[in-house]
Amino acid sequence: MELMPELCNPFTLRVYWEDTDAGGVVFYANYLKFFERARTEWLRALGIEQSSLQAQTGAIFVVAEVQLRYLAAARLDDLIQVTVKVVAQRQASLQLEQQAWRGDTLLAQGLVRVGCVQAHDLRPRRMPDQVLAALGTQA
Repeated sequence: MELMPELCNPFTLRVYWEDTDAGGVVFYANYLKFFERARTEWLRALGIEQSSLQAQTGAIFVVAEVQLRYLAAARLDDLIQVTVKVVAQRQASLQLEQQAWRGDTLLAQGLVRVGCVQAHDLRPRRMPDQVLAALGTQA
């Protein structure tokens, strides 16, 4: 199985006041928000709108596990690029490597495992065929 390459155009965002802590740096938990936004835009770039996916198949993605490492601080008004790369795929989950960069400086990196579940009962389910097709794997 060939894994999907890194997001070709990293998701870019600007750091706002609301993203910073009392020390003027990005509050550590906000990297999770930044990573979430990048995953959503990555899926959108693959042709997967999460609301449509739920309406058509009943499937949603939930974060099951996160491992983060913080390497450098981002501050107010910084532009950050966030990448997404599939590193492992199972029938009902994906493990993604994500990184946040400011120019050539790696700010944070992590592994995020997202599970595919049925929206109505949150039970694990097989990844929908359109997601498998978008990832370039067998349906």
